[in-house]
This record gives sequence, C-alpha cells and structure tokens, in this order.
Amino acid sequence: MQVKDIKSEGLKIELEVTVPANDIKKKQEVRLKEVGKTAKLPGFRPGKVPMAMLEQKYGRAVMGEVLELVVNDATAKVLKDKNIRPAMQPKIEVKEFDEGKDLVFKMELEKLPTGEVMDRKGLKLTRPVAKIDEKTMNETLERIAQNNRVTKPVEGDRATKKGDIAVITFHGRTKDDGVQHQGMHAHDVELELGSGRFIPGFEDQLIGKKAGETVEVNVTFPKDYGATELAGREAIFDTVIEAIHEAAPAQVNDELAKKLGMEDEKALRAAVEQQMGAEYEMQSRMKLKRQLLDILDEKHDFEIPANMAEAEYKGILQQIEAERKANPAENGPELTEDEKEELKLIAERRVRLGLILSEVGSKNKVTVTDQEIQRAVIMEAQKYPGQEKMVFEYYQKNRGALDMLRAPIFEEKVVELIFKDATITDKEVSIEELTKEEDDIELKGAKKGSSKKKADDGEKPAAKKKAKKDE
Repeated sequence: MQVKDIKSEGLKIELEVTVPANDIKKKQEVRLKEVGKTAKLPGFRPGKVPMAMLEQKYGRAVMGEVLELVVNDATAKVLKDKNIRPAMQPKIEVKEFDEGKDLVFKMELEKLPTGEVMDRKGLKLTRPVAKIDEKTMNETLERIAQNNRVTKPVEGDRATKKGDIAVITFHGRTKDDGVQHQGMHAHDVELELGSGRFIPGFEDQLIGKKAGETVEVNVTFPKDYGATELAGREAIFDTVIEAIHEAAPAQVNDELAKKLGMEDEKALRAAVEQQMGAEYEMQSRMKLKRQLLDILDEKHDFEIPANMAEAEYKGILQQIEAERKANPAENGPELTEDEKEELKLIAERRVRLGLILSEVGSKNKVTVTDQEIQRAVIMEAQKYPGQEKMVFEYYQKNRGALDMLRAPIFEEKVVELIFKDATITDKEVSIEELTKEEDDIELKGAKKGSSKKKADDGEKPAAKKKAKKDE
C-alpha cells in the first residue's frame, strides 16, 4: 500500500492511498470462500465449488463489500501508521478502481489538536453556598399547603366568583354544523375559575352564576389547538353548574403532613429541609461547574476542527427548530444573522471544552462502565411509561444514541476528577443569589472566552504564532 501526502494545512489533511490489485484479490478470495461454504451449484457440494467458478458467478456480486472492507482496513492502517487521531470520520473519494487493477482513493480529514492541558492541581475555584433560613422554609411550606388545600361547599346561595371551584357538566357542539366532537362533553368536572385550564373565555362566562344554573358558553378554539378538527372554530357548550366549592385556608399542620404521607408536621419540615438542601447543593455544584468551564475555555487557545464545530452548530439549530415545532404558539421570529453568529460561538466553545475534558479523561483513564450506561438507559425508559421495551430496543440498535448517553456521564466524571485536585473555597451567598437564573450564561462564557483570546492575539502575536507552529 502506498500513501501520498497531498495537503496538510493546520488540522486539515488530504492523502492519496493506493491499494495493490493483489491485496484486493486476496480479500475477494477470502469472501468468495465464505460464499462457497453455502453456495449450491450443479455437480458440486457446498464448500467444494472451485474458486474459478465462484469468481465467475459471484465475483462482481461481492466486489462491493470487498471494496468497502479494503477501504476501511486501509484507512485504519494509514491513521495508525501516521499516528493521526481524526476529529470525525474521514471523507473518502474513490479515484480509480476496476477489476484486476489497483484501488486509488483520497482521504480528507481533520485531526484532533494536540497540546498540553493546564495544570488542574493549581486550579482555584469558589463554590457559592447558601443556608436554609426560617423565612424560606416557611414560604416553601406555605406553598406546599396552598397546592394541597382542601375545598368545602360554599355557604348560602351566593354566585360563583374567581377562585371558586365549580363542579360542572357540559355538552359542546361546533357552532357552524352542530356536531359534537370527541372531548366536547364531560360530567362532574372540578374547574377552578380563573385558572386558565379551559380554552380562553370559557371560565369567565361561569363567573356570577349559581348552583343549578345552565349556562350557554360561547367560545372560539385557538388556531393552534391540538385537535385540528376544532382549531379556530366557534363552539357552544351547554354547561350545568352542579355545585360550587371554595378553597379552605391553607395551614401547615399535622393534618397536612399526614395527607402527604408524613407522620406529623415535624417530619414534614425535616423532609422539606432535606429536599431544599439537596436542591441548593445541586445549584452550588452547577455554578461551580460553570466557573470551571469558563476557566478552562479562557486558559486554552487552540484551533478546533471546523467539521466538529459545524456539526455542533447544526445540532443546536436542529434543537431550536424541534422546540419551535413542539411549541408553535411560543414561536418567536426567525433567527437573525447576529443570533446565528452567537450560536456559532457557543458551538465552538462546546467543542473546545469537549476536547479539553476528553484529553483530561483520556490521560487519567476515565471510563464509563456498562453498568453506568445501563442505568442511563433505564432512566430514559422510565420517562416513557408503557413504552419501555421500545426504548430499550432503540438503544440496542442505535450506537450513536448510546454515545449520546455516554458523553454526559463521561463529562461529569472528568469534572469530578478536576474538582478533587482543585482548591475549592466555599463562599456564603443569599438563597436568591444562589438560585438566580442567569440569561444566556453559555453565550456569556463563549463571548468572554472569545474576547480574551482576541486580546491575547493582539498582545502576543509571536506567542500565538509559536503555538500554531507547535500544533
């Protein structure tokens, strides 16, 4: 096999590979022998058919698989011999091939960048932590009580008001043709007036009515309504108010605790405190990780494979498009060119951080076990009750999907490894500060890293030039 260097610019490499006809012939004969074990030709038992006859009858039929095998084997050998780590699967273009002749194909690829990762043992991080105060605890308990409040029938003969729970029975029909479609009738439904559970206008027309009244409710279904046969159409619902209930004041006591499966109020408070502590700990770790990723991005400046950045960018766009389709009512305007440029910065940051974490994990022999993958698959299956078998089969047949589960597990294990070697100082902050959600935090990190790299390029052109040369 001969390998000719065509181009090498930065991470981009082009090679021309020539595989001798004799090597192809040998692999073809191996494949034909496998075919001959079961081939049935007149006058010959399976496994006894001469090679010449096998070649004449099946030669061209197996050549496609032989060619694929030869290209794959040759590609793997070239990468190994030249010690090239491809960023993604090489692009192969067959230049010359015919039966009995040499195979010539071109390989185009981008290699993974090389370079030293910063010393994580000298890394200093600040972890924000917050204590659970009595005020926050009481507010949380009050919210729980409010969400689990009991109702009681209203006293007297008063009309409904906003906040009441009306027990209703309704039968609906589309206004233009009088047809009662599926889902347009129900009995003894508890509806909190003003909750927005029903289509716009429905609940408002039940306010000011008394128990026993029949109300003709006129509404128009939203244009993006889930049932397409009703979307945008006017409808009439003959609605009977069977009863009116009102919510009793919410109280945190032993009765509420027992309703939630706890022994008493003390046990309820302990459970809530434990849950809040776990949530705050998760928030602390999340912000600590964001701080770490920002530092890693700022401290490493190397060329990243363009095809990896492009693939990540396209993946982000596909995710945005999928979310737009899933929530058509919340669709904003199309992405502007500036927004697309920002997404490209995010894609580049993700790729750079992925390469850094991969290098750290590789050098420290971090692995993801089969048991960890199995647990991840089970967790995914639990998200789809009744469809667990389909989820398991999907992951069994889709290696790429398994890799998508493996990646975040690997990342978390590497991050934890870095945390163990870093110097971490706790800083007490308010609960509001700890739980505050920052807008576009990933974009901020990407812009910050990009700005710093540009500044460094301007200050140290010689150093930048040397870094490129070393790569």
